[in-house]
Amino acid sequence: MFSIDGAKCRLRALEPSDVELLYLWENDPEVWSVSGTLAPLSLERIARFVEEQSYDIYATRQMRLIVDVEGVAVGSVDIFEFDPSNRRFGIGILIYSHERRQGYARAAIEVTLRYGVEVLGVKQVWASIAANNEPSVALFESCGFEQCGRRRAWLRTPDGYVDQLEYQRVF
Repeated sequence: MFSIDGAKCRLRALEPSDVELLYLWENDPEVWSVSGTLAPLSLERIARFVEEQSYDIYATRQMRLIVDVEGVAVGSVDIFEFDPSNRRFGIGILIYSHERRQGYARAAIEVTLRYGVEVLGVKQVWASIAANNEPSVALFESCGFEQCGRRRAWLRTPDGYVDQLEYQRVF
């Protein structure tokens, strides 16, 4: 099994045993507001996604990893839009609501950044965050990301439109 170890957590490949948990996470309306999901995903579709997941990031330009703490899946990290020519990728993170505020997100981002720099040779990593998502803004800033842009009224929410903040960490 593919994994990347850190002090507080490890990032590992998706396994068939993760399908039901991913089904819960992907169909949580609270998560939809940050993931851009517009409709529920079927268990079958998620199972197919896990089965077909390729870990050749150079071919797929993306990778999803499970944040594992002592054998328990507490969240996931998405590496997306990997650009080997310009040596960068986007990052997204989800920590299950019952596991938040324990330092797992920060630890997972740090492990992902280490993997990006040491294995993939990236020069920069970026993240897009809704301006009203204060915990994520604080998280990424604590990991050394700096705001480098703002898209006005970019994201539609039930309460109206919010800005999207662009964050970047350059190595």
